[in-house]
Amino acid sequence: MSGETNLETLIAAMRPVLRDGTFVFVTVEPEAARVIPAEAMVVETESTTLVLRQADADVRGLAYDYVARWITLEVHSSLAAVGLTAAFSTVLGVAGISCNVLAGYHHDHLLVSAADAQRALEVLQDMSTR
Repeated sequence: MSGETNLETLIAAMRPVLRDGTFVFVTVEPEAARVIPAEAMVVETESTTLVLRQADADVRGLAYDYVARWITLEVHSSLAAVGLTAAFSTVLGVAGISCNVLAGYHHDHLLVSAADAQRALEVLQDMSTR
């Protein structure tokens, strides 16, 4: 199944869910990434970025400076959908909430500052009920 592409449908069906726990971004050498339990990985020229649970970073002594909460938009959005990221990033921006976005095949995932997580969830829920 390729997912939804209609922007109005996507927004109405977002169903943002706040995952339990806190998450951090760390950078490691590519070979180290194989043995660290990451929730997400991005390979860049400079290093490999992992998103992992804060506790997993702490146990391994990995440095980080941004503690986030993870919100999943449970609507199955198509990778070819246009406008959803712009729509939710705009309302979060107006609310003064930073957002780091990861796209999976089925869902979009937003990492927001832990201090802003509940407010971000409320903003997204309000957006989807308009």
